[in-house]
Amino acid sequence: MSLLKDAFEKKEFGITAEMAPPKGTNFSHLIECARGVKGRVHAVNVTDFQAASMKATSLATCKILKDQGLEPVLQITGRDRNRIAIEGEFLSAGVFGIQNVLALTGDYTILGDHPGAKPVYDLDSVEILEVADTLTKGTDMMGNKLNGSPEFYLGACVSPKYEPLELQIIKMEKKIKAGAKFFQTQAVFDIDTLRQFRDKTKHLNTNVMVGIIPLKSAGMAKYMNKNVAGVYVPDEIIERMKKTDNKVQEGINIAAEFIKQIKEEGLCEGVHIMAIGAEENVPVILDKAGL
Repeated sequence: MSLLKDAFEKKEFGITAEMAPPKGTNFSHLIECARGVKGRVHAVNVTDFQAASMKATSLATCKILKDQGLEPVLQITGRDRNRIAIEGEFLSAGVFGIQNVLALTGDYTILGDHPGAKPVYDLDSVEILEVADTLTKGTDMMGNKLNGSPEFYLGACVSPKYEPLELQIIKMEKKIKAGAKFFQTQAVFDIDTLRQFRDKTKHLNTNVMVGIIPLKSAGMAKYMNKNVAGVYVPDEIIERMKKTDNKVQEGINIAAEFIKQIKEEGLCEGVHIMAIGAEENVPVILDKAGL
């Protein structure tokens, strides 16, 4: 059974951390960071050509991390693969014993480091979930029988700050119907946003993991406010980042304080920490948050 699934079924506070594959073949730093969270998190999310940038694949990285004794979450987008490739990727994940899957539609290629690449988008995130669920039942999406089927614990994403929020809730309902058992949110910094989101989604039977991004500077916060859809960093947090001398440490403190608060208020079933190039700081955040 998936450790993440088991944690939720036992009503434990779920913890995942994001690990980005390298742009190259040297995995030494990633493996070192992964070892630092081993036994501290239920699973590690492996990004799939994050921000439409070319890196090693999520599947290969998941296999490497699994060999290191961690439980991976395979992220898979519809941007770069048609349905045949997506189904094949899922079967390969099943061969490696990778059970956790996070389905994403994917950022546009024009935003990445290969802006001339042709996007595919044969399937969106809901359809990817449906395909994964179908494969676990012993057939491909065309009804052809499989000789052995994978076992998956399916997840998806949601943006609590999205306006109108009702559209995100409708999408959540579709994803749950398609097989999603847990959701990882876009980064949240504002407690009121999260309170409102959980109040409006209390009718949904699912597990929500709040996205946590430790800030590195006030400039990073301003950039996300301006350029990252669904992210809002309150002015008071930006001011804290401006006034401190140790920007990285203050970002860690803010993240840990927020995790403590949302856990104490029971606003989520877990957290997903996205350190974005500073994965070595994840254990520090966990320590300060008392996790």
